[in-house]
Amino acid sequence: MLLADIARTSLEVTATSAGTEKVALLAGLFRAAEPAEAPVAITWLAGRLPQRRIGVGWRTLVDRPPPAPAPRLTLREVDEALSAIAAVSGKGAQAERKRLLHALLAAATAQEQDFLVRLVGGELRQGALDAFAVQGLAAASGADPDAVRRAVMLGGSLGAVAEALLARGPDALGAFRLEVGRPVQPMLAQSAKDVDEALDRLGPGPVAVDEKLDGIRVQVHLDERGVRVWTRTLDEITDRLPEVTAAARELVAGGVTSAVLDGEVIALGPDGRPRPFQRTSSRVGSRTDVEAARAALPLSPAFFDLLLLDGRDLLDLPAAERHAQLARAVPETLRVRRVEAAEPGRADVRAAARAFAEDAVARGQEGVVLKALDAPYSAGRRGASWLKVKPVHTLDLVVLAAEWGHGRRTGSLSNLHLGARRPDGSFAMLGKTFKGLTDELLRWQTEALRGRATVTRTWGVEVRPELVVEVAFDGVQRSTRYPAGVTLRFARVVRYREDKTAADADTVESVTALLPPGD
Repeated sequence: MLLADIARTSLEVTATSAGTEKVALLAGLFRAAEPAEAPVAITWLAGRLPQRRIGVGWRTLVDRPPPAPAPRLTLREVDEALSAIAAVSGKGAQAERKRLLHALLAAATAQEQDFLVRLVGGELRQGALDAFAVQGLAAASGADPDAVRRAVMLGGSLGAVAEALLARGPDALGAFRLEVGRPVQPMLAQSAKDVDEALDRLGPGPVAVDEKLDGIRVQVHLDERGVRVWTRTLDEITDRLPEVTAAARELVAGGVTSAVLDGEVIALGPDGRPRPFQRTSSRVGSRTDVEAARAALPLSPAFFDLLLLDGRDLLDLPAAERHAQLARAVPETLRVRRVEAAEPGRADVRAAARAFAEDAVARGQEGVVLKALDAPYSAGRRGASWLKVKPVHTLDLVVLAAEWGHGRRTGSLSNLHLGARRPDGSFAMLGKTFKGLTDELLRWQTEALRGRATVTRTWGVEVRPELVVEVAFDGVQRSTRYPAGVTLRFARVVRYREDKTAADADTVESVTALLPPGD
């Protein structure tokens, strides 16, 4: 398969809003693909690289060589070239990566170059591609869509299921089942405005209210062969988390023969309060001198669900039964705190749920997750039976620049550079966001920013610091990337504040005041 086939399909999928047409386009691509090509093709179309990161920055991507006149690059050649770039290290690595990337881009047509630049730069956004890909695979192979979806959940990889399905047909799906040692895609939560809304949406049946820890999601597998740990994105991190391995071995000593556990790891201070998320994330990401890192910042595991116990698959059991098994196998000290609202329609039960949520936040946690106790574990899905409730912070910040969008946003100024006011009246950049923009707001924003542009770049425009935008975010964390030393977590646009001037924007001091205690 040629890179041109992927690039063309990407454009066609982006250009249509009709789900049936997206499915048809993907099905056509899968019918033409060799089974071994499917994992890479799906990963690219979803805007991801199999290599994760290849060490190439946006400045390198902006400087493109002239395009090739006709397509000739195969999917395999491009994947191998990207792997070669990712493998470069040592002295002169940046120059060598640039040389290899430019050699690849020189062999690509203009359309292929645009696809590669957006893919490598993390700007290829297709919108729920994985869900459409599941349906496209089903259509291309004659398999039942629900059977494909379940295989993807249990197989942990859409690409692996695609390769097997295209090679052996629908019968291949039976090989994908819950097994110790093969991670499954975790169940995810939708959002609710507050506890009462969540109870209304989940009721009238019984509901559990779990603390939402500000940690790193982990999936722990254990049996007689040992313990293995994966992240939410199914990266194995067993060697980095000796505390989790030790806790899992205690369960084995207590009589558990095999288990698959869902939970979090979190760094706690001497007072038992969570340390800043960034500290936990850095510790989990550390690959060197793990014992020294453990001594400096020990992590604590906390589990909230159990998917398999002693060889028995629990996925389809109601949440109440899964938690009963969890409580039997795992001591309370290793479980996430929770309360149950057996009758969520009662005023006193609602008040108790709200009080628990307020206490969780006061204890330094991120919020709560409310869970319908009669629901199965929907691996790999953002199901309606889990609803997260978190406090929302907002700031009024100034737009300093904006980058041109891609895909449906081509021709629009999309990714905003956000700044807070310094004491001298200048502005310190805190980060970027393209989230929260409706089509109407995107059109207005593009016109407003073009009229305020002071410098035009290939990537976008720098603008007069005049427009104030209200931004919601989940928290503030330290960052060496930005001049004030802080950045926002999960920032998204709420609205423009045309009633405010840049002099009314929030200050750097007010932003740093939101850093978690001890950070």
